[in-house]
Parts: sequence; C-alpha cells; structure tokens
Amino acid sequence: MTSSTARFLITALSLFVGGVSGLASFNVATAQQQSAKRWSVPLAGNSFPASPRDGRAIDARSGLRLTAAAEEKGAAEFSAYFRISNPAELQLSFAKAVSNGAVKAVTTINGERFVSDLGQATDQRAAIGNVNVKAAGYVELNIKAIGQGSATLGEIIVESDTADLKVDFVQSNDGNMFYWGRRGPSVHLRYSVPRDRKLQYAYSELTVPEGMDPIGSYFMANGFGQGYFGMQVNSPSERRVLFSVWSPYKTDNPRDIPADQRIQLLGQGDGVHIGQFGNEGSGGQSYMQYPWVAGRTYRFLTEVKPVSETETAYTCWFGDKAKDEWRLVASFKRPKTKTYLTGFHSFLENFSPSFGQFERKVDYGNIWVVDREGQWHSCDSASFSVDATGGRGQRLDFAGGSEGNHFFLRNCGFFSETTKPGSRFQVTPASKTRPEVNLDALPRK
Repeated sequence: MTSSTARFLITALSLFVGGVSGLASFNVATAQQQSAKRWSVPLAGNSFPASPRDGRAIDARSGLRLTAAAEEKGAAEFSAYFRISNPAELQLSFAKAVSNGAVKAVTTINGERFVSDLGQATDQRAAIGNVNVKAAGYVELNIKAIGQGSATLGEIIVESDTADLKVDFVQSNDGNMFYWGRRGPSVHLRYSVPRDRKLQYAYSELTVPEGMDPIGSYFMANGFGQGYFGMQVNSPSERRVLFSVWSPYKTDNPRDIPADQRIQLLGQGDGVHIGQFGNEGSGGQSYMQYPWVAGRTYRFLTEVKPVSETETAYTCWFGDKAKDEWRLVASFKRPKTKTYLTGFHSFLENFSPSFGQFERKVDYGNIWVVDREGQWHSCDSASFSVDATGGRGQRLDFAGGSEGNHFFLRNCGFFSETTKPGSRFQVTPASKTRPEVNLDALPRK
C-alpha cells in the first residue's frame, strides 16, 4: 500500500457518502479552463517515459528534458496527454522550449509526424502543427529529440476555434499534483452490508484480466476501517500479497508511535515479512512474495474481532481459488480499539508515477460478509468514488461498474470513458455462490 490510500481515507470517504460532493467537484473542476481558445499543458505533469530508466528526464520545475540522438530509432521516447471534450481542430506548439545545440523534436499524433526545430524557437515557442481530432477523449503526443545537444520543453500549447471546447489535464503542481497526476486516479467501491448485524468476516474474489497488471498496480480486495488487504505488482519479477493495519496514533513516522499504541503481531504465515509503514499514517505491515497470475481468481478473507474492551484482532487469509487453498498472511492486534468489521471496500491504484500511462482493470466477484453468529450475507450493491486526482478533473481516465456477477474498476491508460463519482452498481445475486469456508479450520499461528 502507498500514500494514495491515506488520501483515500481523507478524500474518498467523503465521496462515498451519496457521491454528491465527489460529483460536484468533478463537474466544477472540469469546467475550470484557462481560456476558451488557448490552454497551456505542463509537460512535467502530463508526460511519461516509454522506458522507466528515462523517468528522471521529467522534472517538476523545468518540464521534459531531452537528450538528442542522431537517429529516431535511438532516441528516448516520451508520451504526453490531454483530453478534449469533443472533436476539434487543434493548433499545437511547444512553449518554454530551450535548445542547447542543433535539436529537433519529432512529434507523432495519430500516425502523423511533425518536426519542430527547437534551435529556431522564437520567444521559447516552437510550432508543432495543426491536427484534426475526430473524436472526444484523450490525445496522445509521442515525442523524441534528434540531432545534437539537448533541449527542455516546458509546455504544450493547445489552441482551437472549436466552439465550447474543454481541455482537461494536470494543470499545476499545487499540492504536488504533478506527482499524483502522473500516478493517475485511484478508484474505489464501497459495498452495501447489513446495518443491523455485527460483522466479523469479509470475503471477496479478485481476478485481474490478462494484460491489465502493469508495474505499480495495487489491487486491494478487502479494505476496512483500520486497514487494507490485497495484491501488488512491485517489479518485473516480484509480486506481493499485502496486509496492513493503521495505528490509532496519528503520525506519518512509525518511530513516533508510543509503545502502548503500536500494532502488535499475533501470528504470521510461512514466508511472510513483518514490518512497519509510514508516510500515510503509520502502523503494522505484512506481505509475502507470491507469483500470482493475471487471469486466475484469488480469494481473500479478513476477520475483525474485539479481543478485549480496548483491543481488536485483525487476521487475513489468501489463496488460489482453483487450488482450494487458504494461507495465513498475518494476525495483528490494534490497541485502543473495540470494533467489528466496518467500512468494507475495495480499491484500485497505481503507486508508481512512471507507469501511470498504462491501463489497469480488476474484477471483484462473490463478495460476502459474515456476522458474528456465523450467518453469511451477499454484497450485491456498491457505490463508486475516485480520489482527488479524478475528483478535481486532473485525470479523467477512471471507471467502475458491474458486469453480470461481478463488479469492476479501471484506471489509468488515458481511455476516454469516465464514470461519475457516486454511481451505484448492482450484480446479479442469483449467479453468486456462497463460499464453502470452514471458518473454524483456517490456519492460525
């Protein structure tokens, strides 16, 4: 889990409540444009490297720093994005363009190639060309530098005579938004559960479609009022199953937590790493490296149960559904807390700003809760929300919904569809199968 979840608690919980505040901010932000005819798109917050090794070329202060290559095939590639509200004729140019040497920018848009001589830039402005975009949605510009020397590109200027055109993009670095904007919007589902029961367990099944698992993805399955549990893509060779619980003490530095408010380990599964986390609140963290595979279905089970008048235990299990397995991840005890399961939700986020241009999708199926009397209750309804990156209109590539017997979430990738925050979804209850789980036989240590 990363610091996007901290923003989720602060921002998204307010969006969950009927979705009204989230929808309002979404509409207001989309309408705020710099000009009816001209928009300045900062490359520092709206561009991405084709290769992560080139990520340092994107600087929050100066923009896109390019080193020219002798030929296009050897040049580092970058992609920049902005979104238009309807088909339009666009006049595009670079602004804050500074060249040190004989450098040309080669820009490709919808298969059309444009060459800008940055050495001939006038008042740091270099023309790209005119483009006829035939559909609303995101426009992608692929940018390379050729020649000799280096150059810095600060902005893309978008101009148009198209009536009522709106252009959306990450507008400024206020609140470190270039970082958050390049990570992309985080999206959430909050499940409807019985309100008259004390709930002890949350159960869900998660499937990541093939090709929808780029680096930086966190597919969070079982979220609750004091923590979260799901699986990640951490590198080309490492994947994790992650479970964390926040301390009741509010700090971003785990070293500051008083001894009587620290998360205590009760047990852990084989090969599970135990540690602490910070920078998003602080608390206890557990994870195991596990080579989960896109296209397969995995199941998640979380227990939340008071163990005294002032302490609550949180335990999580994980398994491959096809193997009918359950692995203990960990069990933690949280002080100064007496609660059963609250705030049951799932979310999808990208925690790497170098990979915010790649789409992610996850399916959540067979969602259930179990009350303390052992009765299972199907969760057939969910509400949708998005974090501040989406709610303020900085990125609009976010969606959620239901398809037959499962819910889904999508984010990043600069797709053109957008789901309104506050939307509610239903799945088909008749198609759901109650899990056969012997709760008394689960592994515990």
